[in-house]
Order: sequence, then C-alpha cells, then structure tokens
Amino acid sequence: MSHEHGAHQFTVTDVLEQRWSPRAFARDEVLDQKRLGPAFEAARWSPSSGNSQPWTFVVGFRGDDIFQKIVGTMASGNHVWAQHAGAVVANVASVVDAEGNPQSHAVYDLGQAVAHFSIQATAEGLMVHQMSGFDAQTLGRDLDLDSSQRVVTLMVVGSLGDPADLPEKLQEREARPRERKPLSEIVVGSANYA
Repeated sequence: MSHEHGAHQFTVTDVLEQRWSPRAFARDEVLDQKRLGPAFEAARWSPSSGNSQPWTFVVGFRGDDIFQKIVGTMASGNHVWAQHAGAVVANVASVVDAEGNPQSHAVYDLGQAVAHFSIQATAEGLMVHQMSGFDAQTLGRDLDLDSSQRVVTLMVVGSLGDPADLPEKLQEREARPRERKPLSEIVVGSANYA
C-alpha cells in the first residue's frame, strides 16, 4: 500500500518520500530487539551537542509489561490504534547532566535521534508514528525514571496494517494525503523559494 504525498518542490531521497505516520499497524506482527536494532543503531549515531548523547529509549514489545505501561498512559484517541502495533518506545531526554547542570539542548538532540530512528526504520520496512498524547509524568514514574530524565514523546513501531481495522473516523484520517507547508513559508532570509 502506498500513501499519497503532496507535491515536492525538490527531489528528496526515496526513504524520506516513503516515510509517513500511519495509525493502522499489522496486528499479528511480532517484533523483537533484532528487528529494531538497525533503527536504534541509527539513533545512537545521531549528532548531539558536545557529544552528550542525552537520550534513552525505553522499548516495549506487544504483550510485555513495558508495552502495557506505555500504552496505558496514552490518550484514548491514541490508545485505540497504538495498542495493536508491534512495539512502542518512550523517548527520554536527560535534561540535567551528571554534574547537575541543565542540558538545554537535550530535547533537540533527542529529536534528532528520533528522526534518525524513523528514517532507518522506514528503510527497514517499518513504520513509525510519533505522538505526544500521553501522560508523561505518570509514565516517568511507571518507568522509574529519575528527576534528570523526562519522557518527551512516544513512538509506535511496526509494519503497515489494514486501515479497515481502524474506527471509521481514523480510516478517513489515514486516507488523507500527506501535506506540508510550502518552502516559501518555512525558509526565510536570503533564500527565496516562491
């Protein structure tokens, strides 16, 4: 199944063209650490300020306790579809370093690591849907994170499933074309992409 994308002003690499965020995941897929290994390896090698690498990924596979903890903190609109994915990941930033100093760049660096993960996962034939609709404080407690760590976002990972398995409202959202603002709205300064 392919997903309709909006027009591109410039050509991008195939893996970026293929990346999108579905809600329909294969309900019978069994993922494991080996299958996700390349994506986590890509995240590990992403750039970070001062090579601080202020990220941690807490992964749960469908059916295990960590999966249940993560899915259990999701907003109902996310829970309804995310519970069927092969894996869920809590993306954690270390917002304070070992000396107790704030790491103002930690969330940005985590975002880069998540982007590297999602691109490598796409190259491996997996789909990633990132989300912010969850109770971060409860999840942080449930995962026994310390005060220097913050769950920033979640990722749902798996193979593309059948959109017909989704509630009707989500089926409609799944069928919408992927759209982005034009370059002329997001790039300012000397560049002119009108």
